[in-house]
Amino acid sequence: MGIKSFQGARKNQQATEDIPFKVSDFMTKNLITFRPEQSMEEVVDSLINNKISGGPVVNAKNELVGIISEGDCIKHISDSRYYNMPMEDNRIENCMVKNVETIDGDMNIFDAANKFLNDKRRRFPIIKDGKLVGQISQKDVLKATIMMKSQNWKK
Repeated sequence: MGIKSFQGARKNQQATEDIPFKVSDFMTKNLITFRPEQSMEEVVDSLINNKISGGPVVNAKNELVGIISEGDCIKHISDSRYYNMPMEDNRIENCMVKNVETIDGDMNIFDAANKFLNDKRRRFPIIKDGKLVGQISQKDVLKATIMMKSQNWKK
């Protein structure tokens, strides 16, 4: 005698690979950005007032030149206090991370989630044609999973 299923008849289900869950569908497009010439004090104020943990640094052409985070700010404050250097004299271009890893907006959201886990990052900028077009954060990935309903990860 074969195994009986008590779930009833199964509907034809679409495979997960056929359903596009692109990073660009869930990324934040209206970003708070910073300029390299801004002071560290301006950045700290902006991070606190906007309740964000960091953001991209762009030039006048909206090209990504770096990324600044709370950790970068804390390091700068700690160093300035230790060496007794005035904080307002430093521009963020001296404190930001310049070699920024980006991801493709067409990347699958689940691949992006794995990249967050493997690379231990909080955010990845998305570049298109050399310009900053958005940013995906760990929180955006979590929001994406909430938006996808059922065990089959369908929208």
